[in-house]
Amino acid sequence: MGASFFKRLQHDTAGATAVEYGLVIGLIAVAMIGALWEVANTTSDMWDDIEARSTDAMTN
Repeated sequence: MGASFFKRLQHDTAGATAVEYGLVIGLIAVAMIGALWEVANTTSDMWDDIEARSTDAMTN
């Protein structure tokens, strides 16, 4: 089991594809979180503006 196992393990590339897919999925997830964070901030600002305009319209 000794040397031959480690030689086969060294030349085995089957797990490399899974690692690459994991890295790609991780990068996509980070990009999605960043985009959703920006959308959430924009939406929050929009609702704050609507609230302020509605309050102004009702008090004037």
